[in-house]
Amino acid sequence: MELTKAYDHYRYSNYYRTELPAHWVEKRLSFLAKEERTAFVDGPFGSDLKSSDYKPSGVPLIQLNNIRDSKHLLRNMKFVTEEKKEELCRHVALPGDVVVAKMAEPVARAAIVANDYPEYVIVADCIKMTPNLRLVDLRFLVWAINCDVVRINAELVSTGTTRIRISLGELKKLKIPFPPSDEQKLIANFLDHETAKIDILIEEQQSLIRLLKEKRQAVISHAVTKGLNPDAPIKDSGVEWLGEVPKHWEVQRLKDLLVEPMKNGLFKKKDQFGSGSLLVNVSDLYVDEHFIEQDSLDRVQTTPEEREVYKVDSGDIFFVRSSLKLEGIGRSACFLSESEDVVFECHIVNGKPKKQSVSPKFLTRYLNSQPVSQEFIRRSKTTTMTTIDQGSLATISTVRPPLEEAYAIDAFLDHRLNHMNSAVTDAERSIKLLEERRTALISAAVTGKIDVRGWKNPQKQH
Repeated sequence: MELTKAYDHYRYSNYYRTELPAHWVEKRLSFLAKEERTAFVDGPFGSDLKSSDYKPSGVPLIQLNNIRDSKHLLRNMKFVTEEKKEELCRHVALPGDVVVAKMAEPVARAAIVANDYPEYVIVADCIKMTPNLRLVDLRFLVWAINCDVVRINAELVSTGTTRIRISLGELKKLKIPFPPSDEQKLIANFLDHETAKIDILIEEQQSLIRLLKEKRQAVISHAVTKGLNPDAPIKDSGVEWLGEVPKHWEVQRLKDLLVEPMKNGLFKKKDQFGSGSLLVNVSDLYVDEHFIEQDSLDRVQTTPEEREVYKVDSGDIFFVRSSLKLEGIGRSACFLSESEDVVFECHIVNGKPKKQSVSPKFLTRYLNSQPVSQEFIRRSKTTTMTTIDQGSLATISTVRPPLEEAYAIDAFLDHRLNHMNSAVTDAERSIKLLEERRTALISAAVTGKIDVRGWKNPQKQH
């Protein structure tokens, strides 16, 4: 079927600011809900459902992160007891209901409630709608709510600045394009089939990215712990988690490779940010390459004394000392730029390598290799956050090849990783294009820019 085929007659919709087929109308979501008291409700107030009510099993909750890409995802699940569900019976969602996110990103995204459990409870930032299936096709309804032209109107009536939110009342008034029921079913069938093909292509690219990143980590770990010469004599490092290393490499504690003891950075209030010295912040350490980009740094007001005490030099390495995520602990990044006025903040730890005997680039990659990262996690402590102290960082075992060999490993990894990174960039670009195609296809079908009345599911024709 030709996907550019259009309807014969259109009319302009002031509400959507685009054309719709002339025989289509527009319907408010409130009109399409069942005529029941709890057919259109939002989640309970915060005091009615607290984190202390969460249990490892029971009746599952539907949270914001469970509503993604037109799907109800069963991930990061939380539960409440049967008794708590009874208290919150007004907020129960059943399979076949529609759940809508009140908050971005994006606002008003919707999904059909999955049938994996017999019932669910929605949280405060979600809305449940029980549609009247005599009026609207369930799958078309969700495609329509997630369509760009509908979402734009949802955003226009939302409130907030950093993260917008739509109210229950405004969502009820939101309109969707409304073709005859037989066309609704055809559009839903068409989008189910066509977006599934696109989703498979996206997943293939995502799998490729995962494989490339795993290979990237393996290449780095091998190069910085085994070297580039497979025939080089090896020795036991004397460190259980590190294993064997080239015989001519030295094994030393990190603190022995530093010019001075490690230290935390300076504390600043929010109103002191925005101008002044360049600032290395904890967020700057979460870069794929582990090398800090000077152009991305924030600025902070400093005194001459602070600039002296917390001065950042080219080659300095910084460590994450506390993290909500276990894999973030001990993560490090290196500042390789040349700048006269850079300082670092209190949530990270600074180490200054002896550049006359060790390559900062090699050392940074070693410190982010898989065996070292796992050892940092083992040395960490977890309460409300996972933390690691300076002593545990400073006493980590490191390897030190001859400086010339370290530079050769740097050059080898620069070359290999550049090719891998280019492949990742290409895959990410492909995903972006596929996602844009998916969005455009949904919009075109839901607003009647393409006429799918002649479309046949190719899988059912064999």
